[in-house]
Parts: sequence; C-alpha cells; structure tokens
Amino acid sequence: MMNRRNAIKLAALATVAITSNTRAADPAPAVAPAPVAGNPPPVISRDYKVAELPYAFNALEPFIDEETMKLHHNFHHQSYANNLGIAIGKHMELNHKPAEEMLRHLDQVPEDIRTQVRNHGGGYVNHNIFWKCLTPNALREPIGPFNTALGKQFNLFSGFKEKFSKAALEVFGSGWTWLTMDAEKNLRIESTFNQDSPLSQGRLPLLGIDVWEHAYYLKYHNRRAEYINAFFHVINWKYVVERYEKGTLES
Repeated sequence: MMNRRNAIKLAALATVAITSNTRAADPAPAVAPAPVAGNPPPVISRDYKVAELPYAFNALEPFIDEETMKLHHNFHHQSYANNLGIAIGKHMELNHKPAEEMLRHLDQVPEDIRTQVRNHGGGYVNHNIFWKCLTPNALREPIGPFNTALGKQFNLFSGFKEKFSKAALEVFGSGWTWLTMDAEKNLRIESTFNQDSPLSQGRLPLLGIDVWEHAYYLKYHNRRAEYINAFFHVINWKYVVERYEKGTLES
C-alpha cells in the first residue's frame, strides 16, 4: 500500500513529467500543450525563472530536510514558473511585466488568464520570497527598530511567535501565513489560501511560511506544529528587516 510520503513524492514527480524536465542549476523551460493540427504552436514567456537557492539543499537540516527542499524547489516552484510562462504566452503584451505587479493589479490582468496568474503567479512570487526568508545562519530573533515595532504590535517577540504560529497551525488545507505591512505601515499577521498573495490585498509580505503539505510532510507527516516550530530556527531575519526597511521608506 502506498503511504502518504510516497504519494507526495510521486505527485511531485508527476507534476515535473507534465510541466518540466528540470534540475536545480538549469531549470527547463515550460512544456507547452501539444499543438492542435492546423493551429500555430503556443507562445511561452521565458521571463519567469527559478533562481538557485542561496544555500545548499541540506543546509537547513535538521529543521527542514534535504529531500523536501529538492522536491519543493526543483519541482513545485518550477511548475508554478512554467505554468505562469504558458499563461503569459497567451498575452505577450504582458511579457516582461513583473509577476508582483500583476498580482497587485489582478483586475487589470486579462480575464482568460486571471486565475492562472493568481494561482501560478502567486506560487511563483510566494516561493521567491520564501526561499530568501530561510537561512542556515538564523538569529533567534530580529534586532533594531523592526524588533521594537514587532514587540509593540504583538506584545514582544514571544507574543509575535505565539500568534504567528497559531495562525499557521489554523490554516485549513493549503495556504500560507504571513507577516505583512499595510499601507499605513502597520504590521499584520494574516493567512492566505492556496497561492494567494498579500500583494493582491495591497499589503507587503515581509515573512511567509508555506503550510502546504509538500513543504513539510516528508519529514513531519501530519505534525504541522513541529514544522512551524522548526521554521523559527531558520528564519532569515536580516532579509525580513531589509524588506521592512524598504517598505517603510516607500510612500
């Protein structure tokens, strides 16, 4: 009988077989649907690339395992990039437009690809942020004005950790939990379903945890709370602070 661990691995591999033939250092281009006889082949935007991780796949051990990182980065993230490229290929006037900008203005995206941009564009951008939110050289907590703001908003860092962890644990099904900044520069903890982005709600994501099962099931199985606790051991607070400082300077 196939267990959940193998099922997730096979599902990831099946996704690759459909959408890409990839390896970490050289992501393959999207694989377009087979052309219909008499119709020209589809155009694919090549703008959406999956960057290599800024650390080794096993660098986050024992908190996040190497196998999960490889499946998550090489297969799941690559699939979002591939499918976003296929969607944008239907409207090449959007070529070279940053995915973040399209997510901020989904109402301006052509209706026939809006759902694809929301789902695959969201997955592409969310993971671009997620990898940079992780580091093998994590501080226990942030320092400076950001930590002061975090403590003021959530009753010290311990209060933030408790509220953030609770929100991530309570996401029903697949989604993300975020620390965001709104237009008034207030910090917020919020969750989004599937691959929805806080950018679409006018907020800047500073820190995000992926709570889709593929992010943790190979190591933690159904013990999401353990994964969330492990996440706090590998947060790249330097990157989070940089996003915060840049956001506070923007009008």
